[in-house]
Parts: sequence; structure tokens; C-alpha cells
Amino acid sequence: MSLKQERTAERIRTILSDLLLREIEDPRLQQVTITEVKLDGDIQYANVYVNALGDENRRDEVMHALDRAKGFLRKQVGRHIRLRTTPELVFHWDTTLEYGERINQLIDSLEIPPEDEIDDEFESDELD
Repeated sequence: MSLKQERTAERIRTILSDLLLREIEDPRLQQVTITEVKLDGDIQYANVYVNALGDENRRDEVMHALDRAKGFLRKQVGRHIRLRTTPELVFHWDTTLEYGERINQLIDSLEIPPEDEIDDEFESDELD
């Protein structure tokens, strides 16, 4: 993404976050976080990544509510930012948090001794 696209994407993320916090009264969209916005090359589409603060169970209802609010959100973005055309909002569930959590669980499940124990074993091998 170019610098202009990055700035525009960040501005759209800020606008959408503010709208969800202050304007949208749908209870399904409470505590929903806009984690990232990525624009396509010609700024026709804005891929908006969302998460509901670690609650995977709400995924379907959040995505449905966002789909219903998409027109209002796009119109508001168009009012707050000057672009030739307001990009179409395409919502995606952000799985990076769950993926990171899963990686941490896998690492924790490995039985790797703490670094101190490894150093102690190495030193005792050198003494022998």
C-alpha cells in the first residue's frame, strides 16, 4: 500500500471505530473492535477486519449486524473523508488474535525446560 492508502485506511479505521462507539446502538456491536483496514489498489474496496474482544461465539451475530449497518457506515465514512468515491466496506472476522493465542498454547504445551536448567546441564557436561 502507498503512504496515501495507509493514511486513508487508518482514517477509515478511526472513523468506523468512532461510529461503532458513539453512533451505532445495536447491542450486537458493543465491544467490537476494528483491528485493521486494508484498501485495494484503486481504493474501491475497504477490507475491514473486526473482532469482538476474544468472543468467538459472537462471530455470526456480529458479522450479520455489520452487514446490516454497512450502508449507514459507508455513508458516514463518505461524510468524514474526501475521496472520489467512498470505498465499499467488506467486513472480515480477524482471526489473528485467536491464531496468536493458539500458537502460545502450543509453545506452552512443549516441555522445554527453563533457560537456567539448560545452562546448568551445559555447565555440568563441561565439568565432566
